[in-house]
Amino acid sequence: MYDAQLKVQLPRALLSLRLGVFIVMLMWTLDKFVNPSHATGIFANFYGIERLGEALIFAVAALELALVLAFVAGVAKRLTYGAILLLHGASTLASWNYYLGFDNMLFFAAWPMFAACYALYILRDADTLMTIKLGKSL
Repeated sequence: MYDAQLKVQLPRALLSLRLGVFIVMLMWTLDKFVNPSHATGIFANFYGIERLGEALIFAVAALELALVLAFVAGVAKRLTYGAILLLHGASTLASWNYYLGFDNMLFFAAWPMFAACYALYILRDADTLMTIKLGKSL
């Protein structure tokens, strides 16, 4: 009984995680298009990358959008889920000084999302609901 229930409910749970991660990543991506100066400030403040031009921010945003759309479609899961895990992991770890104290509580929301990204990556083969399968698994 438990195995049959798990076969139905696990893909549903993974789809919900994928959609939740997608929403956050999509908003971060759209922010780069809508407010490139905000993205420039984030790259400078969190990653020490200064003087990024608007054209480069738009290029990064375009690549990120392609990745996020492939991720939500479940395409090339090893690659796309892994890239999302690495991007969000880098973002989470780059914010380390905001976890010291209680002044920036919203930054702690990054950790459950990081856990969701990890869960999706390690369970990617079980994430089958509403995915697009292209040939050999990447």
